[in-house]
Amino acid sequence: MAFTLSSSPHDHAPLNTATLMRRVCYCLIPGILVQWWFFGWGSLVQIALAVTTAYAAEALVLALRKRRFAPLRDNSALLTALLIGIAVPPLAPWWLVVIGTAFAIIVAKQLYGGLGQNLFNPAMVAYVLLLVSFPLPMTSWLPPLALQTYPPGLLDSLSAIFTGFTLDGFAPHQLRELADGTTMATPLDTLKTGFTQGHTGSEILAGPVFGGLAGIGWQWVNLAYLAGGLALLRLRLISWPIPVAMLGTLFLLSLVGFMVSPDGTIGPMMHLFSGATMLGAFFIATDPVSAATTFRGRLVYGALIGLLIYLVRTFGGYPDAVAFAVLLANMTVPMIDSLTKPKTYGEAR
Repeated sequence: MAFTLSSSPHDHAPLNTATLMRRVCYCLIPGILVQWWFFGWGSLVQIALAVTTAYAAEALVLALRKRRFAPLRDNSALLTALLIGIAVPPLAPWWLVVIGTAFAIIVAKQLYGGLGQNLFNPAMVAYVLLLVSFPLPMTSWLPPLALQTYPPGLLDSLSAIFTGFTLDGFAPHQLRELADGTTMATPLDTLKTGFTQGHTGSEILAGPVFGGLAGIGWQWVNLAYLAGGLALLRLRLISWPIPVAMLGTLFLLSLVGFMVSPDGTIGPMMHLFSGATMLGAFFIATDPVSAATTFRGRLVYGALIGLLIYLVRTFGGYPDAVAFAVLLANMTVPMIDSLTKPKTYGEAR
């Protein structure tokens, strides 16, 4: 019997960038579909606008830099666009997602030299830019469709995004006011606002948007992104230290805070299954370019993000805080990697 011999190393070739990014995008699909189911067609429209803008902006920069258009095929722009489209409220004006996506590609990515050179997560840079510059439209989330008196369909969503009004002449803020008196942005925002007005947690949670783990719609969106994140782990597209450290730290801190003041702080389940927690843990914090690279460093990095999320949500002015936590943690990555770099074999300790 003949055997085929080959020289070492005997290992499989790693995934190329395009395949890796494409598979991560596939894992986002469950969360996107659940988000569409609970919040309507606007989410898909925003994603389409973001994807179109991302490719146009990347092509423009490559042309200006007189570079080949090969980077357009690495799917990194696609992933950035998906994350931005997911984060923007479904009926936000069209120019909002266009400005954010163009800034992410041109400034936060290409200005640093392109993929692999950026210090910060481009999608989170764009989100923070939009949130700080345009706080009203960026926090104008409609309640889940089940709580809306006149849930917008595809044509209504397109009309509201591009003209500011549905086909029946309703502005997005009027749809919120018609939604059984529910004018909330997100469950986290509702809780934070209620606490500042002197209400207890029990009083706030009696509202129509709350139910189950962390609010109607939002809990299922987070569970869907959790399923996609577990798929990332199963496919070995990401490693476990960052999401486990982030979620574990957030859970422990929120549990202690809730035990100390159950009617004055957000509970652990609300922290974990509302807002962008699961999306941030598996799809944002694990960005291979801007995250820590060593094993111990990833644990520290993930724990730092969880700590920052809890602090900003509890004591800061922003109810979600995932984007701010990730960007602040990005700043510490060089130091974390330097301090947690494994020793070379034989090196004196």
